[in-house]
Amino acid sequence: MSAVLDVLWEDRDVRFDISPQQMKMRPGEVLIDCLESVEDTKGNNGDRGRLLVTNLRIIWRSLSLPRVNLSVGYNCIINITTRTANSKLRGQTEALYILTKCNNTRFEFIFTNVVPGSPRLFTSVIAVHRAYETSKMYRDLKLRSALIQNKQLRLLPQEQIYDKINGVWNLSSDQGNLGTFFITNVRIVWHANMNDSFNVSIPYLQIRSIKIRDSKFGLALVIESSQQSGGYVLGFKIDPAEKLQEAVKEINSLHRVYSANPIFGVDYEMEEKPQPLEDLTVEQVQDDVEIEADEYTDAFVQHDGEPVFSEELGLAIEKLKDGFTLQGLWEVMT
Repeated sequence: MSAVLDVLWEDRDVRFDISPQQMKMRPGEVLIDCLESVEDTKGNNGDRGRLLVTNLRIIWRSLSLPRVNLSVGYNCIINITTRTANSKLRGQTEALYILTKCNNTRFEFIFTNVVPGSPRLFTSVIAVHRAYETSKMYRDLKLRSALIQNKQLRLLPQEQIYDKINGVWNLSSDQGNLGTFFITNVRIVWHANMNDSFNVSIPYLQIRSIKIRDSKFGLALVIESSQQSGGYVLGFKIDPAEKLQEAVKEINSLHRVYSANPIFGVDYEMEEKPQPLEDLTVEQVQDDVEIEADEYTDAFVQHDGEPVFSEELGLAIEKLKDGFTLQGLWEVMT
């Protein structure tokens, strides 16, 4: 089985000056909000940039120098607060402080909205990060969680059950544990029949391989999880062999569908989604205007005439036309 989903890094890494390819949305990644005038106050103070809020990360990119950018995955975020910061573009103003930790290194980011009076920078990032934090069941392998209620799987939003298999043995112990298998569009779930809290939830996102192997219990379904999720090797026995083959075929098929278009579970939509920049850009049209001369006389328009000395002003001026006086012109100006 392809381990294509093992390379998912967008929500679990902090990266600087990423390539245009890394800036593109990966399958399943959705652009939720786009703010056109945001300053990276700590790293690039005085530099106006664009902030993209997706369901996996936030991306900031300088408008003047696009190769200057950063990508912050939500899984790296420790804390988000709003405090006063000193911006070159806004002066003393309220800013968004994001504290992160990645590979045992801490990073702090400060973002300031250059547009005064707009709270969208705070509301978008904080709300989407909260949606990410409350939907980890879609993305993380979980052991002994609250998965079962009245012997039924507690479904996640957007989750559908494709198969339920009774009489499945979990081979994690010497004697095995008898339980029930659920196959859905986002994960595989097993729980013990005698103890619902003895369970495991394995999202397709964290599955590295699915194989049939021989064990001391006979042929077994073996699921290997990604290193990211702990590198677990989980064995399950399904009888008869035909049923085991069918289950593996179904899981592999659902895993391929999921890999093509992953469901990350971060469900958030802006009430007023901003228009794409292309929709806001209009082509300039040259007005088709013909200027016609009229007989109106403007006292301020220069006229051809001999310069004469003005006793009143003490300097040379153009000779005034009949009917105009200096006093009259001053009154017009004042």
